[in-house]
Amino acid sequence: MFDPNYKFTCVDRFLRYVKYDTQSDEDSTSFPSTGKQKILLADLAEELKGMGLKDAHMDEWGYVMATLPSNTNKKIPVIGFIAHVDTSPAVTGANVNPQIFKNYKGGDIKLINDPNQVIKAADNPDLADMFGYDIITTDGTTLLGADNKAGVAEVMDAVNYFLSHPELKHGEIKICFTPDEEVGRGTEHFDVKKYGAFCAYTVDGQTRGEVEIESFSADAVVIKIHGKNIHPGYAKGKMINAVKVGTAIIESLPKERLSPETTEGREGYVHCTNFNGNEELAVLKFIIRDFETPKLKEYENLLKELVEKAISKFPGARYEFEVIEQYRNMREVLDKHPEVSTNALEAMIRLGLKTIQNPIRGGTDGSRLSFMGLPTPNIFAGEHSYHSKLEWVAIQDMEMAVKVIIEISRVWEEKG
Repeated sequence: MFDPNYKFTCVDRFLRYVKYDTQSDEDSTSFPSTGKQKILLADLAEELKGMGLKDAHMDEWGYVMATLPSNTNKKIPVIGFIAHVDTSPAVTGANVNPQIFKNYKGGDIKLINDPNQVIKAADNPDLADMFGYDIITTDGTTLLGADNKAGVAEVMDAVNYFLSHPELKHGEIKICFTPDEEVGRGTEHFDVKKYGAFCAYTVDGQTRGEVEIESFSADAVVIKIHGKNIHPGYAKGKMINAVKVGTAIIESLPKERLSPETTEGREGYVHCTNFNGNEELAVLKFIIRDFETPKLKEYENLLKELVEKAISKFPGARYEFEVIEQYRNMREVLDKHPEVSTNALEAMIRLGLKTIQNPIRGGTDGSRLSFMGLPTPNIFAGEHSYHSKLEWVAIQDMEMAVKVIIEISRVWEEKG
């Protein structure tokens, strides 16, 4: 039974954390990709240590790890909770000015410092379930950072609850806050053995009641087109324009299928994310996604065929085709450890939540961690419209996420 008199701390923590600019940089080669992430991470380590988690520390890569010791005599698998501190490179995270719209009455939410920024109810179906809730937004000039500082604050509040309620039995719980999730590098230096958990939960989902156990499998493809440059005044019969070859490849892609804008649900896609170059060299970057891992190879073969067909029209041009594995559908691992997901679902049902199990049309750190030996589904944090100035989160969802973290821990202890 959750203490009805408990004073949640997650909102106060969240409003403090979003003041840190922790934007990551997808073009950086350092780790973390931006040093400013470490400012918040170091403060979180000190905050955990001040709460009584004696081993709390930040390592050289910026990972913050800490242990909440077991207080039960049962032998319980060690579980963990993970959230990331970085915010999307797409929108600035500096000088965040959060606003709280209390007792939401429905309809659109106009953001105070930019009249062009409106959170539209029609575009945010979850707002229909927020009547009477308190909604935190930006002022319209930055993103909010609920992705994933809401998760960070919720994990911290759960730790606070455990420490203030020693009568609540639980096994050993590992905490981790990570950098660089938004640029796909959040697990690059994650030490699973050091972390020491049997399984973990990333607290980085959207809708109340979500337990995400399935993600895309993903590869990247880099295509380099080598042409031949020559002074354009004397280029007849000699120039091979790599930009034109690249354009021909893009133009040959399917128009009605296999792209993000034409797919949904369980459909995969082949998506060009970047195209730049000149007459001599053009580089095309693709991401390939599907829930069924073998289909990635099919899509890559199709793309290679299109490249060869396009390049055959430009005699003398040549290409390089590189496939880079990114991550795999975490369900392939989680299905081997069904208790990890079912315990989370049971916790939510106990709290009266309607559970939601939608496949993620993307990936999480949990996708990689699962294949690194740490089965890691994703649970909701309440964040919505992330990576944009229209980002929002409901206070009541944040508080419910705290309860879910606590209840998951209770379920594991009771079944021990």
